[in-house]
Amino acid sequence: MLDIRLSHRSGPLSVDDMEKIAFLGLGHMGAPMARQLLVAGHPLTAWNRTAEKTEPLVADGAVRAASPAEAVRDADVVITMLADPAALGTVAAAIVPALRPGTHWVEMSTVGPDAVRELAARLGEGVTLVDAPVMGSTDKAAAGRLGILAGGDADGVEHVLARLGTVTRTGPPGSGAALKLVLNAAVIGGVALVAEALRLADALGADGDAARTALAAGPLGGVVGRAFAEGVHFDTALAVKDIALATQAARLPVFDAALEQLRSAAADPALAHADLSAAAARIRTA
Repeated sequence: MLDIRLSHRSGPLSVDDMEKIAFLGLGHMGAPMARQLLVAGHPLTAWNRTAEKTEPLVADGAVRAASPAEAVRDADVVITMLADPAALGTVAAAIVPALRPGTHWVEMSTVGPDAVRELAARLGEGVTLVDAPVMGSTDKAAAGRLGILAGGDADGVEHVLARLGTVTRTGPPGSGAALKLVLNAAVIGGVALVAEALRLADALGADGDAARTALAAGPLGGVVGRAFAEGVHFDTALAVKDIALATQAARLPVFDAALEQLRSAAADPALAHADLSAAAARIRTA
């Protein structure tokens, strides 16, 4: 059973009391998450493969690191928010030798439990690894209202994670990464299912708006909303990555079919880095 704790933000601390945070990965999700920590008063060092993405944070007081190792050298808490297991592996190779004993590494990417276990095996003595992927899109990240699935010993960083949203303790190391993959696969597969249901409605001559309204009123209501969401961003290419990780872990024929549909959409350069809702529109009309 999940140990669900609603983390309450504490009162303001002095700058000297605030942990030094290194944030690596400033994509659509990482940038607003890093900003939440900077606004909270944490001394923040930022690194991103494309250095220009650090500029807005640097303008507001963050320090730009020239390399991942430089970013983490003096950090109390290291947060990684990267695209996939390959990106995580590359960054890990650079920062593991530079981590000080006593550092907490919070891995927040969606990479699956195998990648978390491989990462844990590389760490030296005295470094605590927490896998804490997030639920919610860019709007929730910007508002500090993400759902955070924390696996492992998160006691030392739960108050930091609470600045990003609500923390759910999921169990031993890797459990957060596992649950995130389950939830993402369900949502992404559901969006593909909604798109196909609307394709069926079109083929049968049913009114498209009526079909969408009826689906939204039923058990698929949440994923219907996500299939037409605006003002949020989740790369179709990252959705493909997440479903691929899921189908490698178990025999999942329905998700295999969703993966095929999403890969077909992501093959279009105009859709690969567009929001998942654009892929849903393509699936409906394909």
